[in-house]
Amino acid sequence: MSYNGIKRKVFISFYKGDNVEVDSFIDYFANQENVFTPFVLGANDNDDFIDSSNTDYVMNKIRNDYLQDTTVTIVLIGSCTHSRRYVDWEIKSSLRQGINYIPNGLIGIILPNQGNSAYLPPRFESNWNKELNDCYARYYIYPNSPQQLGDWIDDAYKARSSRNQFIVNPQDMMRYNSKCKNCNITH
Repeated sequence: MSYNGIKRKVFISFYKGDNVEVDSFIDYFANQENVFTPFVLGANDNDDFIDSSNTDYVMNKIRNDYLQDTTVTIVLIGSCTHSRRYVDWEIKSSLRQGINYIPNGLIGIILPNQGNSAYLPPRFESNWNKELNDCYARYYIYPNSPQQLGDWIDDAYKARSSRNQFIVNPQDMMRYNSKCKNCNITH
């Protein structure tokens, strides 16, 4: 079944240790099925580490250089994604709102190697609840079809105005990677 909906620009947030599954996700859903246009930090060798402790600078750099004009952020969730500071930074920048900022819609998708559950990044978890009441983000098991993923992306796109009052984004950015709850180490 080929996707026939609106093709949106989507930022993909992930832990580099899951790059095989992430590449497969992007290849199938973006390149073969044309569900979305992907933007990925680390996709080319020119991506620089953002070396600053200035939160506004870091968030502006991520928003301007990497999120660009994307409207939805998909966090691909593997076993260690929850403990990664870059994922936290990307989610924080995605949720930023104000006079010059419209937030990205936010979706979490469990990678196949995780089965039906995974630890959520804390900032993502603050924006989601199981009942989907009064929350911004949505969290799913890996999609069964391009149409299903397209529907999720459309819902996240619409959430930018219909659910943006539920965004929770005040926490400080993670300064370092945290201890992984699966591996019990800091990667």
